[in-house]
Amino acid sequence: MVLTGFAGGVAYFGYDLYQSHFGSPPDYSGQGSGEVAVEIPDGAGVADIGNILKGQGVVKSTDAFIEAANSHPKGGSIQPGAYTLRKEMSAEAAVRMMTDPASMNALIVTEGMRNVQVYAAIDKKIGLPAGTTAGVAEREADNLGLPAWAEPHAQVKDPLEGFLYPARYSVGKDAKPEAVLRDMVRHATKEYAEHDLAGKAEELGLDSPLELVTVASLVQAEGVTSDDFRKMSEVIYNRLKPDNVETVGKLQFDSTYNYAKNQSKIDITLEEIKNLDHPYNTYYYRGLPPGPIGNPGAEALEAAQEPTHDGWYYFISLDGRTTKFTKTYAEHDRLVDEFNERRRKND
Repeated sequence: MVLTGFAGGVAYFGYDLYQSHFGSPPDYSGQGSGEVAVEIPDGAGVADIGNILKGQGVVKSTDAFIEAANSHPKGGSIQPGAYTLRKEMSAEAAVRMMTDPASMNALIVTEGMRNVQVYAAIDKKIGLPAGTTAGVAEREADNLGLPAWAEPHAQVKDPLEGFLYPARYSVGKDAKPEAVLRDMVRHATKEYAEHDLAGKAEELGLDSPLELVTVASLVQAEGVTSDDFRKMSEVIYNRLKPDNVETVGKLQFDSTYNYAKNQSKIDITLEEIKNLDHPYNTYYYRGLPPGPIGNPGAEALEAAQEPTHDGWYYFISLDGRTTKFTKTYAEHDRLVDEFNERRRKND
């Protein structure tokens, strides 16, 4: 009996040792139950995601998640954002849910998206009558967690503009618009808190962090590629200078006119754009518009804080893909003639 017990102990110890080195990592089985809201930050790798899920009781072990992610064709490309998962689900089920937009009810806010577009997307995702989320946003703007410095200008069109951060969100059929908006504002506040917006705004001659977010929204709207962003940022700051004799303090951005009119037109006559008396029309009024004109992404925000210093005042996109920047109106005018000639040949 002693020998048998000893042998059994050795066998158990050997099995335990084998499991610890070569066996499958601890894992739950099945699809899990309940709901868990999980936030995956930018830059999180597979192991980081596994740690987050284990910490919130979604998967049983980080190793099980890593193994499942490595076995899934899209497991290495899980995007940052908000996910609604389940408690105690198998690692394989968790990976499958996080890589399948249909199963995790993904709603994606893209860089530069205006709030009116986000509101409409939320209504559609939840299955609400058009205008429902916009109404909630208007009534509850002060109760959605905006940072203290987001006190809007008196003429601001939408106090939440610029605070529905571009990311991937989980929005189920039972979601409430207020909760979805609060999640987006919380994400924006968190991202903005990682930058010294107040210090940078003062350094750049702006009155508040909100003005810096406004500049970032203009950079996002007018820049064609991320390579344009820092130059576009400089154009804005140069045109805002009190001694600017090129545009005499006016930004003259079509994007602000389009925002005022809630449109996205390319062909706008000089007569109509110069004669619209609207606080967001930067052809009519000097300086920045009262608030952001969209939701800028990380690259645009960084560019707004770090403009180039090359003397750029003008820009034009000749083919919709490449932006040309110039320092004088004469140089810009030549490019405008070139652009018009191209259009005539294509008509």
